[in-house]
Amino acid sequence: MNYRQTIQYLYDQLPVFHRIGPAAYKPDMGNIEALCELLGQPHHKFRSIHIAGTNGKGSVSHLLASILQSAGYKTGLHTSPHLKDYRERFRINGKLMLKSEVIDFVKKWKNEFATLKPSFFEMSVALAFDHFSKHEVDIAVIETGMGGRLDSTNILMPEVSVITNIGWDHMMFLGDTLEKIAKEKAGIIKRGIPVVVGETLPETRKVFLDRACCKKAPLYFATENLSIEKTGQDKNSGSYYRIYKNGELLFDHFNCPLGGDYQQHNILTVLKTVDVLNNKGYTISDQHIHQGISDVVKQTGLKGRWQVLGHKPLTIADIGHNKDGLAQVLSQIKSTPHEHLHFVLGMVNDKDIEGILAMLPKAATYYFCRPDIPRGLDAEVLATKAKQAGINGTNYNSVAQAYHEARKSAGRNDLVFVGGSTFVVAEII
Repeated sequence: MNYRQTIQYLYDQLPVFHRIGPAAYKPDMGNIEALCELLGQPHHKFRSIHIAGTNGKGSVSHLLASILQSAGYKTGLHTSPHLKDYRERFRINGKLMLKSEVIDFVKKWKNEFATLKPSFFEMSVALAFDHFSKHEVDIAVIETGMGGRLDSTNILMPEVSVITNIGWDHMMFLGDTLEKIAKEKAGIIKRGIPVVVGETLPETRKVFLDRACCKKAPLYFATENLSIEKTGQDKNSGSYYRIYKNGELLFDHFNCPLGGDYQQHNILTVLKTVDVLNNKGYTISDQHIHQGISDVVKQTGLKGRWQVLGHKPLTIADIGHNKDGLAQVLSQIKSTPHEHLHFVLGMVNDKDIEGILAMLPKAATYYFCRPDIPRGLDAEVLATKAKQAGINGTNYNSVAQAYHEARKSAGRNDLVFVGGSTFVVAEII
C-alpha cells in the first residue's frame, strides 16, 4: 500500500470519531493497554507532559513543545485532530513523521488491529508512542482526545499534567454539568505528579482540589500568581503583552504570533507549566520562552488559531467550535475594526447547534456550508435552524464555494470570518 491507500485503509477499517462521531468513541483503556503491550510498552521509554481541557489544549501543547524545542530538548508532539495531513498528529522538533513510517507501522500491525479492533484514535496514540520511543525523544507533549479519565493517552505517567479549562462540549460523553466534565478531565491527575490548571470556575475548582488531594499531587492554578495584559497588536506579528508574577513585571513587550485574545489564558498556563518543569530540574530560560512562543508557528506548524488568511477584506479563520470557544472568538470579532461581517459557517451534527446559533450576531451576512466529513451538518439543515434563530444567509454546496462567495461579496473594509468547525477551517487553510 502507498500512503494514500494506507490512510484510506485506516478510515475504512477503524472507527474515526472526527468523521462519524459517537459510534467511534470507546470509553475504556483496554485497547490502548493491549496495543502498548504489543509494542513493548513504548510510553515508558520517554518523558511526557499530558494536556487535557475543553479549549486551548492544542495551543498549549504547541506552545510548550516550541519552548522545549528552543531549550534544546528533542521534543515530540502529539495532537488531534489533524487539519490537512494525518502526520500532523506526530511531530518531532516540528517535523512530520515520514509517510513511509506510517505505511510500515500499519503494514506490520494490521493483522493485530483486525483482532483488537481499536478505534482510529487508539491506533494513532499507539503509533505516536511507538514513534517517539524509536526516535528517543527527550520529552513528548501529548494532548488528550476528548476527555481525560478514560482517554487512551491517560496510560501515561507524565512529568506534569495540565488542564487548560472546563467548558461545555461533548456533554453526551463527559456529563451534563461542569462538575461532571471537570471530573472526567481531572482523571489525568496521577499520584504525586504535579498538575497545572489554567482557568477555573467556582463549579470546578473543588473538583481539582479534591482529586489532587486524593492523589497527593501538587496543584497549581496558573492565575493565582500570574497575570497578563494586552499592550498591542500587529497584523503581521500577532499580539504583545505585559506579564506579571506576584504583582512584579515578569515580561514586557512579550510577543505571541497567535492573534486570538483567548491565547492570554493559554500563555499563563504555559508559563506556570514551565515553572513546574524548571523546579523538576529542566533548564528553560526566559530567552527560551520568548523564542519558543514567538516562533511557535514556524517551529510546530500550528494553524487555525485566529489565523489571518488575507487582507482587503481582512479574512480570518479560527477553529473555535463550542459555546465557550466561540464566545471568545465572537468577542474578538466585535472588537476588530470592520464595516460589515461576512461569516462562512459550517458545523458538525453533534454540537449544541441551537445554543451556538443563539450567540451569533444577526446583522452579519452568512454563508452556510457543510464540512466534507460524514458527521458534517447539512448546509440546508443549518440554514433552516439559523433562520429559526433569526439568522439569515445562503447555503452553498461546499466550504470552498461559500468562502469564494464571501470573499467576492465583501468590501475592502469588511471582515470575512471562517469558522464553526475545525473541519471547515481545515478545508480553507
